Amino acid sequence: MKADNLILDLRPHISKVWKLSIPAILTQITTVAMQYIDSAMVGRLGANASASIGLVSTTTWLMSGVSNAVVVGFSVQVAQYIGAKEAPNARRVVKHGFITAFIISLLLMLLGVAISNHLPRLLGGDKALWKDSSAYFFMFAITMPFMVMNRMAASFLQSAGNMVVPSMLNALMCVLDVIFNAIFIPKYGVLGAGIGTSLAVVVICFVEMWFCCFRYEPLRLNRKESCPFDGGVLKRALKIGVPVGAESMALSGAQVVSTTIIAPLGAVSIAAHSLAITAESLCFMPGFGISTAAMTLVGQSVGAKDYPLARRYGYITVAFGSAVMAFTGIIMYIFCPYVFRMLTPVKDVQVVAVQILRIGLIAEPLYGAAMVSSGALRGAADTLVPSMLNLFSMWVVRLGLALTLVPIYGIHGMWIAMAIELCVRGILMLTRLIRSKHMRVDLPEGNNKG
Repeated sequence: MKADNLILDLRPHISKVWKLSIPAILTQITTVAMQYIDSAMVGRLGANASASIGLVSTTTWLMSGVSNAVVVGFSVQVAQYIGAKEAPNARRVVKHGFITAFIISLLLMLLGVAISNHLPRLLGGDKALWKDSSAYFFMFAITMPFMVMNRMAASFLQSAGNMVVPSMLNALMCVLDVIFNAIFIPKYGVLGAGIGTSLAVVVICFVEMWFCCFRYEPLRLNRKESCPFDGGVLKRALKIGVPVGAESMALSGAQVVSTTIIAPLGAVSIAAHSLAITAESLCFMPGFGISTAAMTLVGQSVGAKDYPLARRYGYITVAFGSAVMAFTGIIMYIFCPYVFRMLTPVKDVQVVAVQILRIGLIAEPLYGAAMVSSGALRGAADTLVPSMLNLFSMWVVRLGLALTLVPIYGIHGMWIAMAIELCVRGILMLTRLIRSKHMRVDLPEGNNKG
């Protein structure tokens, strides 16, 4: 009887998690679809073409990590103000967020352009990869302002509870990516893939910002509302976002170190590693989608000062994320040979990619727990300790094991290290979610807004 009552009590919350998670999952899946499209089209050009993108991919993650800190720092505030039914304050955060994001993204663009010619050599890549890697990274760098502004607009909409529009626009971005890639890859090769993706991002950026700023009622900018500079908004954004940014940069930095560890293993290993990560992303991107829903639901609950509901949403989303990623991991384990046949015609790359991906898939359930727990904690503005736990897991556990195992087992050693580290990370983040004081009623009121 108690179990039945518990299910009835949880049903509306589970339903809300489901309604917000599904569009967010679809958003992430369309993002993965873009990666598959790029990988499949470039893969037809040979192992070197795939390796040239894989060589610089970790650096693109590093730069994206910086922008992610800006996005999280402001979007958590929007979620909490929407939960508190303070839409004017949410719009004030939106204005400050867009201006800050534009300035930081311009700086990232200039930095990326400056290092693009030297990056492949600094990462230890084979000389045959330098030209294509540099060209691809250059296109990524000059598109950075559009990527960041698009990500900011999408995150604002999601934080306010609108998951559908970002999902639809990401699907449209995928379609545009296919069209532009079909036009430019045959003519420009790897550079064409960068051009195609960049154009798709630019188009969607303008549409997403237009909807966020002028069409969606809770966030629609109003000329009658004055918006003087508010240092408090930036201060809260820094408090929330700096640990996230430091975490993202350090995690991506660890990925760059990982790249330098495997770079001497040759083009086949680099290409297999890159394609395996692309294939695995189909499994873990739903986790990112559910993490977004967790941040929104927990953030709005904390903004409304309903801390028991915030904790409940945290636990429900983590259970949902772990289950979904366990399921997608099983499916990918079975069908990954067919996936890699689609992504590359090179048999050696296919064989190695299947072997290493199946090692990594063992960790999917706990990886899901780590991702969704992190999203829930961000919604409660609990970012410092989770970031420190993630850094310990990545730099100490993963890289320590990689330095030991790669010289013995090659690229397989890297994926063994990754699987073990993801399991450790999941346990650490679950423990933090259970013990976090940021979703408790006895907190000082000032913590509610970051």
